[in-house]
Amino acid sequence: MKIIVPMAGMGKRMRPHTLVTPKPLLPIAGKPIVQRLVEDIVSVCDEKVDEIAYIIGDFGKDVEQQLIKIAEGLGATGSIYYQDEPLGTAHAIYCAKESLIGKVVVAFADTLFRGEFNPDGYGNGNCDGIVWVNKVEDPRAFGVVKLNDKNEITAFVEKPDTFVSDLAIIGIYYFKDGENLQQEIKYLLDNNIKDKGEFQLTVALENMMKKGKVILPGKVSEWMDCGNKDATVYTNKRILELNKATAINHRDKVIIENSTIIEPCFIGENVEIKNSVIGPHVSISDGCKIKNSVISNCIIQDHTEVTNSILTNSMLGRYAKISGAIREVSIGDYSTEK
Repeated sequence: MKIIVPMAGMGKRMRPHTLVTPKPLLPIAGKPIVQRLVEDIVSVCDEKVDEIAYIIGDFGKDVEQQLIKIAEGLGATGSIYYQDEPLGTAHAIYCAKESLIGKVVVAFADTLFRGEFNPDGYGNGNCDGIVWVNKVEDPRAFGVVKLNDKNEITAFVEKPDTFVSDLAIIGIYYFKDGENLQQEIKYLLDNNIKDKGEFQLTVALENMMKKGKVILPGKVSEWMDCGNKDATVYTNKRILELNKATAINHRDKVIIENSTIIEPCFIGENVEIKNSVIGPHVSISDGCKIKNSVISNCIIQDHTEVTNSILTNSMLGRYAKISGAIREVSIGDYSTEK
């Protein structure tokens, strides 16, 4: 089994946090989003994952080495591919065509999930692909799937104005035959077949279905998005809650003076917390200093300092400094606010 992770996007909805750090490497409860994603897939996959291939932009060698290390930590080979132009989801996947061999999971790196993940168990193993979906209240903001009476996907509809389905595509896919997917995408590229100006994966899937391939909906019990600041802070909260029994903290390497920690929280190494109340649902990365503050439901990244502040539903970048705030904030790396 191979995992393909397209993650070359610029993450514009997450700015200023993505001006320096690629969105999939932003921390959720102490781990990068993409690390949590591939760990979750590997942990529930019945087959050994032998390769994790990342499709990235010009992120630099340090990021590439970090991604390869994540794959190797899961017993897989890490591969790096590049998407130089934002030409759509199908184009991104095709950039890793050398890895589109055999059974493949494609997982876009801005979503986390909980749910069933046994590809060979769907349709008694007789399906050609799976698209994981989640029921949503307002499907107008999502791509959705339509089903027939056999519970097979028959169509994909992008952001429908009128109701056709409430099953939103979450960005996780399985293909029994990676070479077949590669051929379908190549057909789109060779014939310049675009939808909304881009080469779309859903168009390749529709062509597969026209040729008799069976694609089923996968089930999730929870879908956690990391598309914007509020969604990412909420996902941090849910991951802390779901993992509180097994979360790794570094309390033995933390200075805590005259302070209260309300669980669940993640606290990294070499953190100083003085005269403060932290939690619930706070993630504090390595080297941060918190003084005279009350903080809940926040993500605070490496080496940031918070003084005399009351913060909630906030996200602070690396090496930032904030003081005297009673509010929600979203500030990037090396920022200062008073």
